[in-house]
Amino acid sequence: MKNEFKELIVQGDKKFSIKGAKTDFTGGYNKEKAKDALVQAKIKISNLQEKLYASATHSLLIIFQAMDAAGKDSAIEHVMSGLNPQGCQVFSFKVPTSEEYKHDFLWRHFKALPERGRIGIHNRSHYENVLVCKVHPEYILSENIPGFDEVKKINKDFWKQRYQSIRNFEEHLTANGTVILKFFLNVSKDEQKQRFLDRVEDPAKNWKFSLGDVKERALWDKYMKAYEDAINETSTKNAPWHIIPADKKWFARLAISEIIADKLESLNLKFPVLDKAERDKLLETKTLLLSE
Repeated sequence: MKNEFKELIVQGDKKFSIKGAKTDFTGGYNKEKAKDALVQAKIKISNLQEKLYASATHSLLIIFQAMDAAGKDSAIEHVMSGLNPQGCQVFSFKVPTSEEYKHDFLWRHFKALPERGRIGIHNRSHYENVLVCKVHPEYILSENIPGFDEVKKINKDFWKQRYQSIRNFEEHLTANGTVILKFFLNVSKDEQKQRFLDRVEDPAKNWKFSLGDVKERALWDKYMKAYEDAINETSTKNAPWHIIPADKKWFARLAISEIIADKLESLNLKFPVLDKAERDKLLETKTLLLSE
């Protein structure tokens, strides 16, 4: 992997500081150069996806987390446009349903995991439970967890246990063949403001606008602290976080594509090799077809 993309990885060997993470970093690329590099990366991902699907030894789980208007939807659209839909699944997680609240917080995410050979993309994920819910701990009350019937009981020990549950969940997945890539699209508050204004001004983007999203801006510092804590608590060697500068969407798309391509390449995927009996059947089939 190129050094400019390695710099974006947090693996737990160093503390992540959100104040020190640049949102406008472009790694020496300009828009035109990035566009060409993105095309090549997407071709590589497409070819590697075919091997992933055929070998059926691994699955790939890609997680996108970000503040509103950071570009999650457009990143998924552009980066994944070259994938075969048969081997790809996309889930967007909203507020839990009444049924989902009757289970533990990981249940609905476990149900959405990709099977071996497939790529699963989670637009928001189980991390909402230590991000949005940490900023709004009253949401936890809807889970009806024994002993946590008041907000004041949702303390540091509660969050410590929740981080541990996430680490255990991801460790279990990676031990069983699921490769996890976690992306935090790091957009600045100023850029988010401009994108919100664009949604107001552009009729084609009006449907994306939500007054609730704007109200959450008042809690920006709390969200940044929640992201910093979650990233530091859950970045591990096998499931690291990738901090993607998101002020320039064209660079964010390139960085995500390069990281995905590099990870798939590192798996050394191969097409299945038939044993002698299967090869003999193919030769027999070929003889039959040629004799028609």
